[in-house]
Amino acid sequence: MTDQQLWTAVDDYVVERLVPPDGALEAALTMSDAAGLPAINVAPNQGKLLMLLAKMAGARRILEIGTLGGYSTIWLARALPADGRLVTLEYEPDHAEVARANIARAGLGDIVDIRVGPALQSLAVLETEGEGPFDLVFIDADKPNNPHYLDWALKFSQPGTVIVADNVVRDGTILDPSHPDARVQGVRGTYDWFAREPRVTATAVQTVGSKGYDGFAVGLVTG
Repeated sequence: MTDQQLWTAVDDYVVERLVPPDGALEAALTMSDAAGLPAINVAPNQGKLLMLLAKMAGARRILEIGTLGGYSTIWLARALPADGRLVTLEYEPDHAEVARANIARAGLGDIVDIRVGPALQSLAVLETEGEGPFDLVFIDADKPNNPHYLDWALKFSQPGTVIVADNVVRDGTILDPSHPDARVQGVRGTYDWFAREPRVTATAVQTVGSKGYDGFAVGLVTG
């Protein structure tokens, strides 16, 4: 058994024991795959972790940067109370269309607002609309812009806001300061941002599983 096979088998075991079957979530994955979306959604156990983090934060308002097919959106939205609100940003119109159908099928269309277009532009629009503060921000979009997304996350935060950034290990390539991949450099910039920002205390955790070798960073806004 290879390392990847072992990691996937353990993920499958965790999901079997702790993540009950769910028609809406399974349909979201099926429809995303049928529409040709890349299979880069979070794993089921990771999605449940996002939901738990949002619940532990007592989140009433959530900002997600990177919707894809809405799989993580559904997990996060389920942490919200009936009068909660989740704003999610997606660059690709086709992806947003799939996500909108998946979210509606899950019965969450009334509390999820999908904004389509470049995320930095959408974030500026949200500011003009007076959105925020948000209780949790989940960043899972184009990695070169991570430091900019973190700037916006902090702008939309208040003390107690949780900021989660996904894919921050990238098979360990983050150790190479001269790596040519702009995504790696964007992730390295993520660490730089957390390290220099005195109003946020953060850590990162390496993960292995069905999605390979990666990790996530979690920050808490303290000031």
